[in-house]
Amino acid sequence: MSYWYCGHPQAADTLALNLSDPALLYGATLFTTLRVYDQSLDHPLTQWAAHQQRLRHSLDAFSWPQPCWEALGQGAETLAQQFPIVRITLLPPDGQYRSRQGELASREWITGRELPADLAQRQQRGIVAQVVTGEIYGRSHPDHKTGNYLGAWAALQAAKAAGAQEAILTDAEGNWLETSTGNLWGWGQGCWWTPPTAGQILPGVVRSHLLAALTTAGETVQQVPWDSAVIDRLEAVAYSNCGVEVVPCRTILRRNTKLGYGPNHPQIRALQQLYAKA
Repeated sequence: MSYWYCGHPQAADTLALNLSDPALLYGATLFTTLRVYDQSLDHPLTQWAAHQQRLRHSLDAFSWPQPCWEALGQGAETLAQQFPIVRITLLPPDGQYRSRQGELASREWITGRELPADLAQRQQRGIVAQVVTGEIYGRSHPDHKTGNYLGAWAALQAAKAAGAQEAILTDAEGNWLETSTGNLWGWGQGCWWTPPTAGQILPGVVRSHLLAALTTAGETVQQVPWDSAVIDRLEAVAYSNCGVEVVPCRTILRRNTKLGYGPNHPQIRALQQLYAKA
């Protein structure tokens, strides 16, 4: 099976959409990407409930009908047996697809993929990230995962062209917000730092998990804008998302300077271990 669409497994390598479909014309989709542990949606680290809640939150925000949750769950479970990464995308209703209760439903499209081949190396050695600035690199509706990811994608391409593996997005004042694919974490002056959501960044599933875990462990987390004063305090920087978990940054390219951080900083290793404890 290549993917799941509207209640059925699909063996094809293509997805046919009407030329007037808003998902095609405007990128009108909502999605969430989860890493499946032990091929189980019920594994604590898979955080299946949190991903479903993310979708429900966005569906309510955009006033879309619910998908057929039974079919969505069946599709996710099926893909989870084949792939460690599962992406669930919701398309707006087409007037034909309905839930098993007969109600008009948003369409579910579920795909799977492998983990990055160099993930273990990135987690151990760290990556190079570049700070990118400019209005075109912003994310529309940053507190939701919508199909319009052009700004973040363009930022990542610009970073790759400069020899980096990730891009760090900024606001109009130059404060660091998040990477093109995840949330930022920093350690400095005896505590953790992460940019606040405040409608400007995605409240990531891993971010929420780590915030809860750090609080339980008695750690202090400062959720404040990352201006120059905060950045200068940081001894170690990492980013997180459901696919890569926690990856340190060993170098950050900022304008004409290079900021160096130790990927083996003990607090980075502690954060990685804390995540794995579920």
